[in-house]
Amino acid sequence: MQTGENEQALRKILDMTRLISIAVLVLHFYYYCYAAFEQWHLTVTLTDRLMGNIRNTGLFNNFHVSKLIALGFLAISLMGARGRKDEKLNYKTAFAYIITGLLIYFLSYLSLLLKIALATAAILYISITAIGFILVLSGGTLLSRVIQQQLNSKDIFNKENETFPQEERLLENEFSINLPAQYNLKGKTRKSWINIINPFRGLMVLGSPGSGKSYFVIRHVITQHIRKGFTMFVYDFKFDDLTKIVYNTWLQYKIKYPVEPIFYVINFDDLTRTHRCNPLDHESMTDITDAAESARTILMGLNRDWIKRQGDFFVESPINFLTAIIWYLRRYKDGEFCTLPHVIELMQVDYDSLFTALRTEKEIEVLINPFVNAYLNDVMEQLEGQIAAAKIAMARLSSPQLYYVLSGNDFTLDINNPDRPKIVCMGNNPQKIQIYGAVLSLYVTRLVKLVNKKGKQKSSLIFDEFPTIYLNNMDSLIATARSNKVATCLGIQDFSQLRKDYGKEQADVIMNITGNIVSGQVTGDTAKQLSERFGKIMQDRESLSINSQDTSISRSKQLEAAIPPSKISALSSGDFVGMVADDPDCKIDLKAFHCSILNDHEALKKEQDNFRDIPAIRKLDNAMVQRNYLQIKQDVQDIIQSEMERVLSDPGLAHLIIRKS
Repeated sequence: MQTGENEQALRKILDMTRLISIAVLVLHFYYYCYAAFEQWHLTVTLTDRLMGNIRNTGLFNNFHVSKLIALGFLAISLMGARGRKDEKLNYKTAFAYIITGLLIYFLSYLSLLLKIALATAAILYISITAIGFILVLSGGTLLSRVIQQQLNSKDIFNKENETFPQEERLLENEFSINLPAQYNLKGKTRKSWINIINPFRGLMVLGSPGSGKSYFVIRHVITQHIRKGFTMFVYDFKFDDLTKIVYNTWLQYKIKYPVEPIFYVINFDDLTRTHRCNPLDHESMTDITDAAESARTILMGLNRDWIKRQGDFFVESPINFLTAIIWYLRRYKDGEFCTLPHVIELMQVDYDSLFTALRTEKEIEVLINPFVNAYLNDVMEQLEGQIAAAKIAMARLSSPQLYYVLSGNDFTLDINNPDRPKIVCMGNNPQKIQIYGAVLSLYVTRLVKLVNKKGKQKSSLIFDEFPTIYLNNMDSLIATARSNKVATCLGIQDFSQLRKDYGKEQADVIMNITGNIVSGQVTGDTAKQLSERFGKIMQDRESLSINSQDTSISRSKQLEAAIPPSKISALSSGDFVGMVADDPDCKIDLKAFHCSILNDHEALKKEQDNFRDIPAIRKLDNAMVQRNYLQIKQDVQDIIQSEMERVLSDPGLAHLIIRKS
C-alpha cells in the first residue's frame, strides 16, 4: 500500500536520477569541448584530475557512450513521472517531441565538424544538444500525461455487449419450421438456426412494410409445411403473391401425401381463376349457434368499429336479425337456398312478407319477436335502427361477382379431412378490403370451426396481414387447436394495427398467447413489449475517473435488456428478433434470437422465374354471371311467394300473418 512517505521518497529518487543524467551530460560537454572551456578559463587542476579518473572508467571511450548513458538515466527518471492527466493529449504529440529531440540530440555532433571558431562550435554544440535533451524530457513528460486506459469508443452503439449465444443446432421434426440464419457474438459471425419445432403453439410474424415477413419467413412456412404433408389454408392479402408459391410447391410435393390433396383458390377479381364455395353450406351448419357466429363475423367484418362495441343494443340487434335470416334459410327445404347471396336478398323483402315467413320457423321466434313487436307497435325509428344497420351493411355485398362465387359449391371447407385433404388459398384485394375482407372473414370462421376437430390430418393456417380480416375467438383457436394439430401463422405489421382492428383486450390476448414470435423492424409499444419478452442478459460496464494525479477505470457486470427497443426499431430487412417455444420431447435452452435469416436469393429468383401461373378453372362470360345473379333474386321471390301461399292456405298458420294497415 502506498503512503505519503513512499511517494515522496520515490519523487526524490526520480529527481536524483534526472540530476545524474544532467551531470553525465555536463561531463560530456566538459570533456569533448575542453579546448573551449580552457579558452573561457573554466578549467582547474582538481577538475582535470577528476576527469582523468572518470575517463579510466571507459565513459569517454566513444563519443556517443556518455550521451547514451545520460539519455538512459533520463529515460529512467521519466518512467516514474506522473504528470497531470489531460484528455486532449495523445501519443502522437508526445512521440513527435521525443523523436525530434532524439534526432537533434544525436545529430548535434555535426556542429563540431564545422570550420568555425572553436568556442563558437562548442557553444553551438552545447546549445543544440541541450535543446534535444529538453525536447526528449518534454516528450516524456507529455507521455506520462496521456490517458493510457481508454474506454472502448469504437462500439458506440453497444452492439458487442448486447450479443448473446443462440441456438446453432438444427432441431427438426415432422412439424417443424427451420430457418437458417447467422448472428454476431462478441464481434464474430456465427451460423445458427431458428427452430420452430412446435408450430401448433402459434406463430406470429411481425414487421413493418418491407421488413421481409413474406420473403424471409412466411414463404418458408408454406414450402416446409407442404413438404411435410400439411393440409393448408392461406389468406393471401396481395393476391396472388403467396398463392403462386403455394400452387407451385403443391405441384412439386403433392405425390408425397398419403392421399393427394386438391388445390382450390377463391378470388373475386378474376372469376375464370376461382372456385366457388358456399360458406353457409347446410351440411356444416348443424346448430343455430353456427348461424349466430356467422352473422356476427360478417357484420363485424363490414363494421369494424362494432368489434369494440359488442354487447350494445344497436350492435346485437342486427346480429340477431341476420342470425334469424340465416337459420330460416338453413331450415327451409333442408338448406337448399342457404347461401349468403340468398340471405342478402331475403333481408330486402318488405316487412309484412318477411316477418310472416320468419315466424313459421319456431327456433328463431325469440330472435325476431322484438322486431315484430316494434313493427306492430309502429316503433319504426327503433326498428329501422335495428334492421337498417344490417341491411345497409349487407347491401354492400350485393354484386354479381360475389354472388357467383358465394352461391356455388365446388368444395367444402373441411381442408384437413383425411379422406379429402385440400390446400385452399383465398385472395384479397388491398383496394377492396372492406368488402372482400368481410366475406373472407366468414369463410375463415366457418373453416376454423370445421378444422378444429379431433382425428383430422395435420393442417396449417396462414394469414398474411391478419388484421384485415375479422376472426372471432382467434385466441381460442390458438389455445385449443394445438391438440388437434392445427398450426396457426399470423402476419401482422404492428401490434397497434391489431389493437385498432380487434380492440385492446382481444389484441392483448392474441399477442400474449402466441408461443412463437418472429419480428422484423417494429417501433413504439410493440418494440417495448418485445424487448421485455426477450428478457435481460449480463453486460459489461466500464466507468473512467480522471484526477490531477491518476486515472482509474471501474469494470462491472449488470443486467440489461438483451435486445433493447431501439435495436428492434432499427432492424434492417432480413434481420429478425424473436423467441421460439419448445416441446417436452425437445427442450431448447436458447430460445431468444437476434439474427439475419439466410435466403439463397439466386435460387429463389430462379425458382420464381420458373413458377407456373395458376390455370383457368372455367370459361365464363358476363351473361352467365348475370343469370346467376338474377336467379338468386328470383329464388328469394319464389320462397316468399310459396311461404305466403302455404300460410294463407293453412288455417292453423293464419295467426302468423302480419298485415300492417
